[in-house]
Amino acid sequence: MKPPARIALRSAIRQQLQCTHTTPSTLPLATRHRQIHTTPTAPATVSSIHGTGPPPEPPQPAADSAISRLERRRKQAELLEKAQAIRQSEASSASKSSPPASASKKARDSAALKKRFWKHVHVREVDGAWEVHLDARPLRRANTKEIVRVPLTKPLLASALAVEWDMLLSAQQATRQHLIPLTSLVCRALDIADDDAATGGAEDGVRGGIAKMLMRYLDTDSLLCWAPPPGEHDMPAEGAETLRDRQRRATEEVVGFLTSRVWPGLSIEPVLDGESIFPRSHPEVTRQIIRGWIMGLSPWELAGLERGALAGKGLLGAVRLLVEWSEGFVGAGVGDGASGAAPGEKRFGVEEAARLASIEVDWQTGRWGEVEDTHDVEKEDLRRQLGSVVLLVSGTGGR
Repeated sequence: MKPPARIALRSAIRQQLQCTHTTPSTLPLATRHRQIHTTPTAPATVSSIHGTGPPPEPPQPAADSAISRLERRRKQAELLEKAQAIRQSEASSASKSSPPASASKKARDSAALKKRFWKHVHVREVDGAWEVHLDARPLRRANTKEIVRVPLTKPLLASALAVEWDMLLSAQQATRQHLIPLTSLVCRALDIADDDAATGGAEDGVRGGIAKMLMRYLDTDSLLCWAPPPGEHDMPAEGAETLRDRQRRATEEVVGFLTSRVWPGLSIEPVLDGESIFPRSHPEVTRQIIRGWIMGLSPWELAGLERGALAGKGLLGAVRLLVEWSEGFVGAGVGDGASGAAPGEKRFGVEEAARLASIEVDWQTGRWGEVEDTHDVEKEDLRRQLGSVVLLVSGTGGR
């Protein structure tokens, strides 16, 4: 069978042009030009630059202090209260019928919560303990309504509690845990003390639950999880320190201190090293010794250790901070000169504990930079929580 003859498109168009007179109407469809739009073109008008004089100076942050921040917050609260009062008066005048009794009671309760029912905060010694008084009312715990009583050996803690409540602007703010972190921590220590008195520190009580949780942090402690050795494409510059070297140096300092002064003769090895992804378990003897030490802490020390471990994501750094500042037997002879510092000088404080808990974060932000409103906020929040641990466990006794 003979295949059909095919003529190229260009040859057909060329033949058609040779045979006919080329006009727009006679042009083939493939060669006709179609306009996309009919809008006439116009040149762009460029505005001239009207800048005069040098550029303005960059804004400078004003000197800030706790007193100025407190005054500013009080003024803002007063403005908000005035605006709310205006809105309520306008709403009441616009309404024709009186609201029901339940709605009016709810409105009164809401207005009472948005006001501060105390004017002054005082710290007073009552029956051998410090109490924080809001005018004439003693500060009470939210769950048991018991009065918050701080030992006489902790005057700084009592003063910090008073400052925390003096900075509140309304009774409603007292229900927000992030605005009263120190009060929550003190109440946690008092709850542990009450549970010890009721159960005798049993394994199934609050103390046993905290010890079980802290032992899980020991199994995945950030100080015992090291980065793998640098590969072929991750070699640092000559003389530069790798992340693994920084982790090893920090771990050797802390573990060496703890195994010589807190748990003498104990062996603590890294649980995650090299290319492994599953952490190793500590020997049973090591776990029993550390758990027994935790169970023997006082309620104030146990609450501080719990807060430090949760904030720093590790147990060893929290123990190091606790024994440096505790007024109890676990810190006797550690803070004042025994760790190699001059008399009265603290070597391991909040800043050192914060750097210890964020070794990898500091390493990554040093290479790639910080994320605004994320890394800087987490950094300050970590130091705030570790500072509350120091306030909780320190005191004038045992030193």
